Amino acid sequence: MAQTKATKKFEKRHLQDTLKRRNETKKVKQRHQLQAKKKARREANDNAQDGERPQEQGNAASGEAPNERVFENMSVDELFAGGFKAAKPISNSKTVARPGKRKRADPEDEEDDENGSVESVEQRAEADGSSDTDAEEADELKTHMKELDALSKKDPEFYKYLKENDPELLDVEGGPALDEVADLSEDDQAGSSKDKGQKAKQESNEVTTATVKRWSQSLDEKHSLRAMRDVVLAFRTAAHLNDEDSQNFRYSITDANAYHDLLLCALTQVPQVLNHHIPVRQLSHGRETVHTDSKQFRNLTTLFKSHTAAILHLIQNLSDAATTRSALNSLLSLIPYILSFKKLIRDVVRSTVAVWSDPAQTEAVRITAFLILQSLNKNGDASIKETVLKTAYQGLLKGARGTTIHTLAAINLMKNSALDLWAQPAATGSKEKDKDAANVSYTTAFTLIRALAIHLRSSIKHNANESYKQVYNWQYVHALDFWSRVLSTHCNSLTEATQGRESPLRPLIYPLTQVTLGALRLIPTAAYFPLRFHCTRALLRLSAATDTFIPLGASLWEVLNSAEMRKPPKPSTVKPLDFETAIRAPKSYLRTRTYQDGVGEQLVELFAEFFGVWARSIAFPELALPVVVMLKRWLKDVSPYIPKNTLSTPRGPNKSHKNHKPRGGGGGKNEKGNKNSKLNSSVRLLIAKLDANSRYIEERRRKVEFSPKDRSQVEVFEKELVWRETPIGAFVEGQRKMREERRKMLEEARKAEEAARKRGRGRGGRGGDDDGDEEEDEVEEEMEGEVEMEGDGISEEEEEMESE
Repeated sequence: MAQTKATKKFEKRHLQDTLKRRNETKKVKQRHQLQAKKKARREANDNAQDGERPQEQGNAASGEAPNERVFENMSVDELFAGGFKAAKPISNSKTVARPGKRKRADPEDEEDDENGSVESVEQRAEADGSSDTDAEEADELKTHMKELDALSKKDPEFYKYLKENDPELLDVEGGPALDEVADLSEDDQAGSSKDKGQKAKQESNEVTTATVKRWSQSLDEKHSLRAMRDVVLAFRTAAHLNDEDSQNFRYSITDANAYHDLLLCALTQVPQVLNHHIPVRQLSHGRETVHTDSKQFRNLTTLFKSHTAAILHLIQNLSDAATTRSALNSLLSLIPYILSFKKLIRDVVRSTVAVWSDPAQTEAVRITAFLILQSLNKNGDASIKETVLKTAYQGLLKGARGTTIHTLAAINLMKNSALDLWAQPAATGSKEKDKDAANVSYTTAFTLIRALAIHLRSSIKHNANESYKQVYNWQYVHALDFWSRVLSTHCNSLTEATQGRESPLRPLIYPLTQVTLGALRLIPTAAYFPLRFHCTRALLRLSAATDTFIPLGASLWEVLNSAEMRKPPKPSTVKPLDFETAIRAPKSYLRTRTYQDGVGEQLVELFAEFFGVWARSIAFPELALPVVVMLKRWLKDVSPYIPKNTLSTPRGPNKSHKNHKPRGGGGGKNEKGNKNSKLNSSVRLLIAKLDANSRYIEERRRKVEFSPKDRSQVEVFEKELVWRETPIGAFVEGQRKMREERRKMLEEARKAEEAARKRGRGRGGRGGDDDGDEEEDEVEEEMEGEVEMEGDGISEEEEEMESE
């Protein structure tokens, strides 16, 4: 019969190894069978010798030969088959086999049994080897103890030095293994009643100030691991002290002073002792690491994991700022030790972000929490960095849900600190690790920006009544502003030139710009002008930092050309709208003089900032010309007076026409204007500055001898110009100083108002509130008078224009 292909393949590849393995197994089996034979023969001889003596004594007493009863039932053939050997006496007692064990009576059966398990033979061999190893370790331990005793007698000074600096070397029986560290696990359940009794005894241990002092002294002087273990166990009890779920811990705390001392000891001294036994190494590229392969690290793993979990639980239940900051600093020291435990890292990131994104926390506490995130981002691998980036972004959006004048500073702190997490890390010397770290920053940012684009597309595609709300909210606006800060910081031209490489985040500038432009044009109504201004500022920051041209003139012109800015406003007594803390104007502000003035100020500011970015550009005259033409046309349409000799008709004077003025007379009144001289004058000033800057660039452009295609020469031309010396640059700088002074005055007034309100509440009466109401009434009356004067009468500027 021909062999199959599988058989040939087996013979070629595996036959020799299989035969060799079978021969080795056979030899092992034969060796153990011979040993079992010899053992059985020895037992048989011993039993025979022990059984002959009582049998001989019994036969002698009865007068019978010792082997006489043996040959009673034996035939002649059986007698000759025995080879004339001495027969064994027959025992009357029956052998009772033990249950669960198989005993072979005949050692020859073991030779015939070819189906014995090789694994059982090897297990018996390992058991014999382990017993020998234990015996050897015991001998080595005794030898080591003798050597230590001899050392103490021969060189007592060196023995004393070892005892002070490395007591674990001399403490052979206890050792640094910390046999009782197993108590730190969460599943501390005893398996017997004796263990439960011991635990009940341990639970009765009361922590006092003297106990904490003794532990602290041991940690300071001896760096004792046993004292650190006790402190960690007691600190776990302190961390869960106010929990409703009753848990069995080794220690109990009832004294407030002992609780306070224990927190200080655990949060400050435990990281120091841990660093003494497992030092933290500082690498050349700034990262911190520890030896995770050492025996000491494996022995102390359960200890510092339990301590970290206790600190996290304590942070969630703390309300005192100083204690929270101490706990965070202690957690920061443990970061290099827990980088290998991803589940614990996720808990650390989640708890830290919760503190960092809480506006109720103090600034110092939030900065300390951010340092933990920064340490994880710097020392961790790609997966840890991705976890930190995504969790921090989610915390930022969660903390920015409610934006008021009181929480705006905290939100800006989160933005400015979180953008550092996306920074390109320093080179580690490994190209793969550096590439992975850069890819994590890009992929995470791309995924999150893409999520914003998906929200925008969904809102445009499903045009329901409330679909726009998933875009027009504070979280979405803060997300756009945050990504503009990230790209402006890390894609800055100067930063890239310093690093000598292009930022991996630069390809994200275009998609972010498209998403932001789509969001600001989603609902082009007057109520959402504040949101449009927020998006425009984000794009202006991005354009100025990355030298990327973003066409923002059209979106600003849409606001200026709207009906809200062309029609005359109605008088109102509402307070000026704070555009920094508003994305939607209330209905009471629409078509009012207050809202029109506020929008006009924002427009002039943003127009000036937009052209200020390109004030040194050699193409500034061509860039500003379309906007200047449209601004002049708008100003002509909304101005309250028409220039001279523009209202005459070819048919001659018509006295019945109410707008008719004789030829050669003064100007006529425009009933379609917005009647807002303040807004019109600010736009007229902006036009003048744009024309002046265009002439400034044209004068210097006439002297050049290169063409527009010479990019290097164009860059040299732009660098030679000083931004502050340009007309539009000087105008923007002056406007910034004025806004900063106004912002400081408003902030001081707000703080004074809050302080007066608190004092009024402290007195417990209504006098403070009544005074405040009276002041508000006076302010409203003044505003009403100003609005009436501006709306009804003719201003001084208009009178001068009429007289001219």
